Amino acid sequence: MPNSLEALKETGTVIVSDSGDFESIAQYVPTDATTNPSLILAAANKPAYKHLIEKSIEAAKKLPGDLDAKADAALDRLLVEFGSEILKIIPGRVSTEVDARLSFDKEATKKKAHELIALYDAVGIKKERVLIKIASTWEGIQAARELERDHGIHCNLTLLFGFGQAVACAEAGVTLISPFVGRILDWYKKSTGKMYEGDEDPGVISVKKIFNYYKQHGYNTIVMGASFRNTGEIKALAGVDFLTIAPALLEELKKSSEPVPQKLNAAAASQSDPIPKATYIDNEPEFRWTLLQDQMAFDKLHEGIKKFAEDGQTLKDLLKKKLQE
Repeated sequence: MPNSLEALKETGTVIVSDSGDFESIAQYVPTDATTNPSLILAAANKPAYKHLIEKSIEAAKKLPGDLDAKADAALDRLLVEFGSEILKIIPGRVSTEVDARLSFDKEATKKKAHELIALYDAVGIKKERVLIKIASTWEGIQAARELERDHGIHCNLTLLFGFGQAVACAEAGVTLISPFVGRILDWYKKSTGKMYEGDEDPGVISVKKIFNYYKQHGYNTIVMGASFRNTGEIKALAGVDFLTIAPALLEELKKSSEPVPQKLNAAAASQSDPIPKATYIDNEPEFRWTLLQDQMAFDKLHEGIKKFAEDGQTLKDLLKKKLQE
């Protein structure tokens, strides 16, 4: 009998490891991996990754510019070093995040994406194996649209909480979106005081709607559920395109023998209640108004950007200190 992780894979869902700790990734045999500043920060504090920090510092020291510029360069290099190591373990792609402080600057986001791709290319990794991770703001979605269309740079639109964000991402032709299931649940639990499980989980409901909408209207953008709080959320989405799962929950699934029946597939999506087609990609006021009307999505998007920016700054400060040693 397969364990629950193997059973989940058999539903057609691609398993993605949500970790910067690449030493823990291989045992779960994921196809892809995702990282973010918070995960890299947690991993960077472990002795096993000291050599990657040292390598990034040495590379940054050779570059022109003041201390702040060198720290930025060291941070970018560190993200790529982690991504490169992860790509030695997995057969697919790794997601590497653009600095969250650039979330409201389309041109700066595009510039940073090109810089990250160039760093990967310099260490022998082609852009086809990298997803540039960008927050699902208006500016981020527009940046991703141009990166995908004009430069063939694949993007993962993260911090996605609202249906309007998902619609705009599909219209932009982005490769993949990451709706944050657990953070949606967190907001509703705090807001209502209720407990939710399985198919009643607001995060699960949100991803199902997005998945059905994409399949009904023929969009190729991959739906990758992210940010899970428990395996019940994961099992409720069995059959969705991708799921990115933290090592602790991967381990829980691996140790379980409970069956994981398929809950989602393209055929069922086409038979589910029709969801009217919407459009936001060329209508900034409508996009912003729709986001503002969804209090949960508005709150969690901005809270997430702030947290990723803070962790990115903490990591940069750590590197800055080492540059002065």
